[in-house]
Amino acid sequence: MIFLEVIFDIENKKKELSIIEKDLSTDEIWNEPERLTQLQKKKALLLDILLPFDSSLEKLNYLEELLSISDEDDIELLTDLKKEAKVLNKRLDSLELSLLLSGETDKNNAIVTIHPGAGGVESQDWAQMLMRMYLKWAENKGFVSEIVDIQPGEEAGIKDVTITISGNYAFGYLKAEAGVHRLVRISPFDANKRRHTSFAAVLVLPEIEDDVKVDIRDDDLKIDTFRASGAGGQHVNKVSSAIRITHIPTGIVVTCQSERSQLRNKMTAMKVLKSKLYTLQMREKEKKIESLVGDKKDISWGNQIRSYVLHPYRLVKDHRTGLEVGDVDSVLNGEIDIFIFAYLKLRH
Repeated sequence: MIFLEVIFDIENKKKELSIIEKDLSTDEIWNEPERLTQLQKKKALLLDILLPFDSSLEKLNYLEELLSISDEDDIELLTDLKKEAKVLNKRLDSLELSLLLSGETDKNNAIVTIHPGAGGVESQDWAQMLMRMYLKWAENKGFVSEIVDIQPGEEAGIKDVTITISGNYAFGYLKAEAGVHRLVRISPFDANKRRHTSFAAVLVLPEIEDDVKVDIRDDDLKIDTFRASGAGGQHVNKVSSAIRITHIPTGIVVTCQSERSQLRNKMTAMKVLKSKLYTLQMREKEKKIESLVGDKKDISWGNQIRSYVLHPYRLVKDHRTGLEVGDVDSVLNGEIDIFIFAYLKLRH
């Protein structure tokens, strides 16, 4: 068990937590709100690692004790051991993943935008399939997702969609999904049943918290209201509740039409705008936009990060890590953690 503590650097993390708790216990800290917030965040991050580790260590001790007294003929006990080992392995994988998510904004909620590439209805349908995949992934993780803005295609699929996904480390996970995704299949829209290749780009932004300063002047904003599109009953046909905000200096445009309240739509749109401006600032400051929103290359052949092949064989392959999965249906139903984990390990 010593090797686990070394791998996860538990001793140093406990020392760091002790120092933070000591600082938080002083009266002076309440006169420094910014430092107080930073220390509280760091404490929360450390506890996210240490508490699950202590629990897993306890479970590991229990397993070792069972193994020392188990009889090879005791099938029921061995079955229990296997079940416990699976649970422990999942916990340790989760711990390892949390160690990989140490970026400044990794713990934040995520804003995901999906754009179809060239190809009309084929790519628009593929964009909708990706949207469903991420919504299912969020559901599987127990995260909360909301479609902030969506532009349906004329025949099928979507022209554009923006989703917010809220949960611990949502951005840290989903930053691994930023890039161009390629689909190969027999087209359901082709009467001759020919094979088609479609592309869609996934962009991922961290949702920026209120304590992060992003300078947005009212004079720099152009705000338009319009009637929400799509399903929604009589309300969307009569009330101009949807909001479009244009940030004049950068040309960034953000739209939100998910709520019936114009005020709530404006608040959500401002949150997305803040995240985009923060990302822009990070790009100018560090020149590392790939670490936040992925490599914004052309949505076309040769630039894809992952291929989903449904014909002539069935396979999902991540071109960055070389990882391949044959169960395409599970992947499209949101089982993408294996790709996320492999990518984060590669980048660490």
